[in-house]
Amino acid sequence: MYENEKKSERIDDLLSHHLRIIQSDEVFSFSMDAVLLARFAGIPQRGKILDLCTGNGVVPLLLTTRTKAAIEGIEIQPRLADMARRSVSLNGLEDTIQIREGDLRELVQITGHGAYDAITVNPPYMPLNGSDLKVNPHQAIARHEVSCTLEEVIQACTRLVRNGGKVSMVHRPQRLGEIISLMRAHSLEPKRIRFVHPRAHMEANMVLIEALRDGKPEVRLLPPLIVYQENGDYTQEIRDIYGEVSKEDSV
Repeated sequence: MYENEKKSERIDDLLSHHLRIIQSDEVFSFSMDAVLLARFAGIPQRGKILDLCTGNGVVPLLLTTRTKAAIEGIEIQPRLADMARRSVSLNGLEDTIQIREGDLRELVQITGHGAYDAITVNPPYMPLNGSDLKVNPHQAIARHEVSCTLEEVIQACTRLVRNGGKVSMVHRPQRLGEIISLMRAHSLEPKRIRFVHPRAHMEANMVLIEALRDGKPEVRLLPPLIVYQENGDYTQEIRDIYGEVSKEDSV
């Protein structure tokens, strides 16, 4: 189906977990935010996990290194969903991961309410504006709220996660106030927040947030995560997350 487009694709190693993933710079390549989300998210060892806006399936693939739960991903773009399925097959994880092609706003009609124990989501970060559709359409949908708004993502999370289930999101700090307000308006109570800073002296450029369905108000602000040392090397924590060194080798 996508034979001409596949010429731009490549297969990359995914960290040190012996996973491989199909990517394309023209369409979608995973970045640090997906890796940090997959490590940050509170997930059960059994049950069902859902990844919204799954892209090429990077978060479900990484979650398999942390859990024995069944994992699903949903992606609205046909080509990306195809890439995700092929990545799942490439790693022999068809019995663990299911990729759906579809609209996250309509998924509850198929699964019913409260079908999942935990949800992860790396949604489009930027509200739609007049110039968004002039760029590569695949990238526009991934980066801008073309196919879903932040509120629609949060509404979907509320409908799909069970009472007491966790929702983990990565987003931009500039929208944290909006995220918290929308989560609380839709019965998701923020419980853990962690800011990610490029360097220690710089403002955060990512925020990780975990909420509990119908939870009680009480939020923990975790220590900041610093990506780079002043010499430009990754910090030890980032190296650990990326698997460049084992915990036994940490200093």
